[in-house]
Amino acid sequence: MTEPSALGQVALGYSPMIDRHKAITALRITVFPIRPEAWPDVPALLAALADAWPEAAHRVSLNIVGEALLDAVLRTDLPLNMMLEVPAFMASDLACTDALTALHARGNTLLIKGRPLQTLPREVLPCFAYSIIDLADERRDGMPPPGGVSRNIPHVQAGVHTNAQMADAFGRGAIAVLGWPIDDPVPAKHGSSSRGAQPELSAVVELINRVDRQEPVDRLEAVMKNDPTMAFRLMRYINSPAFGLRVEVTSFRHAILMLGYQQLKRWLALLLAAGSRDTSLKPVIYAAVRRGLLMEELGRDSGCDDERRSELFICGVFSLLDRLMHQPFAELLKGIPTTDAVRGALLHQTGPHQPYLTLVQAVEAASLLDIRDATDALMMTPQAVNQAVLRALVAARQLD
Repeated sequence: MTEPSALGQVALGYSPMIDRHKAITALRITVFPIRPEAWPDVPALLAALADAWPEAAHRVSLNIVGEALLDAVLRTDLPLNMMLEVPAFMASDLACTDALTALHARGNTLLIKGRPLQTLPREVLPCFAYSIIDLADERRDGMPPPGGVSRNIPHVQAGVHTNAQMADAFGRGAIAVLGWPIDDPVPAKHGSSSRGAQPELSAVVELINRVDRQEPVDRLEAVMKNDPTMAFRLMRYINSPAFGLRVEVTSFRHAILMLGYQQLKRWLALLLAAGSRDTSLKPVIYAAVRRGLLMEELGRDSGCDDERRSELFICGVFSLLDRLMHQPFAELLKGIPTTDAVRGALLHQTGPHQPYLTLVQAVEAASLLDIRDATDALMMTPQAVNQAVLRALVAARQLD
């Protein structure tokens, strides 16, 4: 039996690193060996990740789960845009000192994860640019820090799931947070929150409805002319490398001729999700775009046709629309045309699109057991899922 490739021997999760301005400064990639006793070829794994994040791309923070695999990564040359997270117990281990100091000397950024139970070796302490403290372990209460690591090292708060947790983390002095602050409650009824749907998105919703009815191009153009910003952003998306067109789209009419109504609706869905001017929603937009692209890529590897892949994309993008527009799905979907499959996934967590959404959520949560179960439910291989993850993340970066 042929040994699976490096990407076939791991499971990947991802989450953003967010600064106090709500900008995404890096992407955390969590790597699990599927079988702890048999980790992948490390240079091949790092090469696959480096292909997705070349030196000029955004920074990546590698969170390697498994001591043996991480020890092997420590002793391998890393691209300089790849930061490496090191658990405190390994940072304290004298056997790791030479590897850590060598990476630091090369210019790699190292982050110490968790609180050391003993003093770090003198040579190792300067190697760490940041510490990562999980929210569940946060003990910043004005007491002196434990020995081994100084609180002069800037800290990143991990395990953040809501805007309130993110605000509290920055209030405690965190320079960034790791996680998805997308779990804030959604109002049960429209009007029960002071933050209603944002007026600047109404034109996009109107255009989606007109495209769904396949109205003449002149009527669609009239909507675009009333919102030049929307027209500019739509043209930017359509002409991005992620879309893969060989000719430049120069007008809305040209876009319809090139794309057709179905593909245009797909990109209007993206524009709706990304159209908010509320800076606190940047992480939610970031998640929504990647959900849509990943669901589409998973559909591609599952053999879905163009129409179903387009539906999967819309389902992923719309899966956070309740948080973006501060309305429950039951009300939102009254005004936005969607298929029964999309409505089933968003309203009832059922239907043919739900297994794809479940897998995406497991990847976001970096939950190995859930990733395994969702991968098996779709009858996909780990390698196919990981390849889809990397393609989606590359495409999303091209849209940013």
